[in-house]
Amino acid sequence: QVQLVESGGGLVQAGGSLRLSCDASGRTLSNYGMGWFRQAPGQERDFVAAITWNGDNTYYADSVKGRFTISRDNAKNTVYLQMNSLKPEDTAVYYCNTQIDYASRTVNYWGQGTQVTVSS
Repeated sequence: QVQLVESGGGLVQAGGSLRLSCDASGRTLSNYGMGWFRQAPGQERDFVAAITWNGDNTYYADSVKGRFTISRDNAKNTVYLQMNSLKPEDTAVYYCNTQIDYASRTVNYWGQGTQVTVSS
């Protein structure tokens, strides 16, 4: 079983920065890709960023490219999302995610989310 716990959200003014953390427990995730998603009120959960198991490759939604940076520390079993130049449209609950393939099924793990609110 995998537990993911996000932290670092909060209220920030437009143009400000926040750093989200996702701490994993129950299993080492150094062999797995990790991602961040977000969900605004009344909207679907959208992809934000992802990183491969070794951190060599990262992927971003067009809306956050150049402003957000995903990184990971496998020694700490932690993934980060550095968010700069925040905009009001970045307001959402941010979720950490990983997907693990077991012998007979694939399981998506999600954290409980952390609220990010950007004021104009």
